[in-house]
Amino acid sequence: MVNRFAYLIRLLVFFLLVFLLGKVVFFLYNGGSETTGIADFWDIVRHGFSLDFSTSLYFVALPYLVILASVWLRAWNVLRTGLKVYYVLTAVLVALAIVADAALYEFWHFKLDSSFFQYLDATGNAFASVSTAYIVLRLAGAALLAFAIYKGLVWLTPRLLPGLCIIRRIVATILLLPLLPLMVIGIRGGLDVSTTNIGQVYYSENQFLNHSAVNPVFSFLSSVGKVAQANETGELYRFCEPEELEAYRTEIFPRAASALSDTLLRTRRPNILLVLMEGCGGRFTYLCGDTTTTPNLLALSREGVAFDRCYANSFRTDRGVVCALSGYESFPTVSVMKVPSKSCSLPSLARSLKEEAGYSATFIYGGDANFTNMRSYLLSTGYENIIAQEDFSDRERGSSKWGVTDSIVFSRTLDLFVDASAGDRPVFMTLLTLSSHEPWDVPIHHIPDDAMKNSFYYLDWCIGKFVTRLRQSPAWDNTLLIFMPDHDIALQSSRPTSSLIPWIWCGGALRTSGVVNRICNQSDLPATLLAQMELSHEGFAFSRNVLSDSYSNPLAVHYFNNGFCVWDEAGFSMYDFNADAVMTELPSPSDERIRRGKAVLQMVAEDFSSR
Repeated sequence: MVNRFAYLIRLLVFFLLVFLLGKVVFFLYNGGSETTGIADFWDIVRHGFSLDFSTSLYFVALPYLVILASVWLRAWNVLRTGLKVYYVLTAVLVALAIVADAALYEFWHFKLDSSFFQYLDATGNAFASVSTAYIVLRLAGAALLAFAIYKGLVWLTPRLLPGLCIIRRIVATILLLPLLPLMVIGIRGGLDVSTTNIGQVYYSENQFLNHSAVNPVFSFLSSVGKVAQANETGELYRFCEPEELEAYRTEIFPRAASALSDTLLRTRRPNILLVLMEGCGGRFTYLCGDTTTTPNLLALSREGVAFDRCYANSFRTDRGVVCALSGYESFPTVSVMKVPSKSCSLPSLARSLKEEAGYSATFIYGGDANFTNMRSYLLSTGYENIIAQEDFSDRERGSSKWGVTDSIVFSRTLDLFVDASAGDRPVFMTLLTLSSHEPWDVPIHHIPDDAMKNSFYYLDWCIGKFVTRLRQSPAWDNTLLIFMPDHDIALQSSRPTSSLIPWIWCGGALRTSGVVNRICNQSDLPATLLAQMELSHEGFAFSRNVLSDSYSNPLAVHYFNNGFCVWDEAGFSMYDFNADAVMTELPSPSDERIRRGKAVLQMVAEDFSSR
């Protein structure tokens, strides 16, 4: 009888030690020792213990039932074999979670969750950020860890359990049964109304320390149910009563959006080239004081119109593209592009320009257009032609880990745009760049000691060459060039300048220059552009004409993994749903700012769930 209790205790301690090892791996792998100390790591362990304990109890639950069965069944060998199968599955799950969490964090800057599944259908592109050796080493590490966990679990399991007489069976059952409610209480985190959740381990304004404390297995499993709930019911983001929500809708997304009389364009039907710049957030531009990494963007901002208080809606390409092209908001945990039932029915610039003004619509990307359901979204929302990596030569496709390097794609775009501009239909062309992305492999080495900055310098260099050549062509005079990133690469949501992005209009079709100093989002592009062209933007419920005199309550929202940032004229706030708390407020707290941010999320969630 003692052996059975001892086995369960050993299992619990073993899983706690495994999760402690996972914290060490995560902390050291992601540079925690370089910016923090031993005391910080102790705080991570101390605050994260409750989540580790709850998760460990999950894994002990099945062995507990087996032990309870062994009291009455004289078949320990059979039960032990079944436990070994369970050990294999458990070891693989835990090892993959620990290794994937540590490895992905340097790219995603959030804990492992169900977002992982959204990119499994395009693993070739997902792995393009890293080398084969990188992947092999981490898979090997996961395999070794899984093997070690499995061997440890088998070693802890009794080889033999003696049979018990009827009296001992009854006594053992009476002693074991109370463990069940105790385990349930431990798993749910006590008897309070609130149950175990990720936010209970958050304790610092430093998000890295909070993330280090979170158990990766719990983070992954708990996110699956939340995403399903958000997808199917829209109940996850319900904060306001209908009347209050409608008041916020009228205030934040005004429908009376007449353009100002001093419009920016010399013509209402310019040929339009929209360049979505991979990851080119404000930190690499003049917006945050960097005038050397992207000097061409700086020059274009001065000769054209620069929206200097624009913020990215989201943190990944598939999400940012939908925000920019469809004027749609993003979500903390769901990629709208990955849900065809919604993404394919969204309004879009391409469809509006084509149906209302006869534009042709072409999308150019040097990578795989099937990545994250992009091709389906583009074709369904009005693009007639999609040019992707398969339309380039084998040599060109091998010029970058992600596909075709930017200089080649810009050159092809120039030829296509100039030729199309000479035709009978006005032109709308969108170019999505890709070289300013991990692993930052670009063909020039202007900044050899900083590969990331060097890749953005290369993007800017490509832009400079492209604009110079376009300026020399007959197409220039009727061209409107729009530069906007898909997202910011910084992913440092606690800073007010996080997700600040350059939004620049230039070209011969522009009649003026200057700075637009209004807080806005990249999702405001469709309404603002269409209004300048005297075309309807009524179908874009979440896109605002920021040049309108009715845009009187500026607000910008950025969604990161399970949280959001919000900016208004009074300041900046960051809210984390894991912690269910405001993490940052500058220069001073504002309940109303947070309330408005939540209201926007609720509006979009209701729209999304009604698909």
